Amino acid sequence: MKQIENLHFESKQVHAGHLDDEYGSAAVPIYQTSTFRFRDADQGAACFAGADKGFIYTRIANPTIKALEDNISQLEGGFGGIATSSGMAAATTLYIALLGQNQHIISTDAIYGPARGVIENHFSRFGVHYSYVDTSEPDNIIKSIRKNSRVLYIETPANPTMSLTDLSKCCEIARKYGLVLVVDNTFCSPFLQNPLSFGADVVFHSVTKFINGHADVVGGIIITRTEELYKKIRPVMVSMGCCMDPHQAYLVLRGVKTLSIRVERAQQNAMQIASFLMDHPKVAWIKYPGLETHPQHDLAKKQMRGFGSMLSFGLKGGFKAGKKLMNSVKLSTLAVSLGGVETLIQHPASMTHASIPQNEKLKAGITDDLVRYSVGIENINDLINDLEQALEKV
Repeated sequence: MKQIENLHFESKQVHAGHLDDEYGSAAVPIYQTSTFRFRDADQGAACFAGADKGFIYTRIANPTIKALEDNISQLEGGFGGIATSSGMAAATTLYIALLGQNQHIISTDAIYGPARGVIENHFSRFGVHYSYVDTSEPDNIIKSIRKNSRVLYIETPANPTMSLTDLSKCCEIARKYGLVLVVDNTFCSPFLQNPLSFGADVVFHSVTKFINGHADVVGGIIITRTEELYKKIRPVMVSMGCCMDPHQAYLVLRGVKTLSIRVERAQQNAMQIASFLMDHPKVAWIKYPGLETHPQHDLAKKQMRGFGSMLSFGLKGGFKAGKKLMNSVKLSTLAVSLGGVETLIQHPASMTHASIPQNEKLKAGITDDLVRYSVGIENINDLINDLEQALEKV
């Protein structure tokens, strides 16, 4: 394996986790196999005992998948990575590993809808308690802590409100009250933000988004700060059988090699689009961390290396106007997901966050007029022209 400790991010994303196979492959090969042959019975026994690091069965581990796990773990500065079949598989693995009956989770209110819904609709049936609060105000977190609180789960920037949570303050709170701090870092990717460096215990991603970046893979990954947490979480993923497929891992490894280039281009576009929308007479409001008008602009400069390419905005005509806009764009794609090379537009209240009760959506700032816009790498003039012609029809 290549030595990458002293390399910069752009070099690490290309070389971290690379396998040196017997044929000298420049790309990590796809080990498309369900099981692995042992040299002899003794080696098989040693593998199951953990004395031999050889591979046994792809649900447990696979060379292609391990290459991806090592790559993202090194980009995030963690102990080890655990790849999963989807972002929700990563979230569910964490819930099962870290929560038990009559235990309590505190979470950002405006997180990815299904990640909230699975707690409210399913884990609650097994005695898990929850509080969803605006974590951009640290006092809200402290007021929600109970004797049975075990996990503080945050997403920053939040999906889709673009609200930021202070990572340093959350780490202080987690240490003081004995909570495991979990951070969904999907919106930033390891290129723009590294929560483990602030002291978070676990970071995870939907690699479907920025890390893969090409809208052709569904996957997730968990990275732990310590070996202890790694050994606690990985067996849950293995037992649940929500492992990533080797071909998925291969595609994500290919995507991550261009992560920094894609993110840099997309966030350049996002800044110009945010400025365009801020000055448009039909736009009621806009939330983008790169704008000085964003309430946590200074925090974004402190804990992020860039402002990203996600933004949300509302039109003066409300939901009806937003629907007209989404039906009028020609270059942007009306679709859920985010973080790809293509620009996507969607309506969270009726799409990604539809499962959340209306009063809870409003409490979390997910209003009916909110349009979520994931900026891609297309030509900026083409993107602005597309929005301009669509806004004319509103």
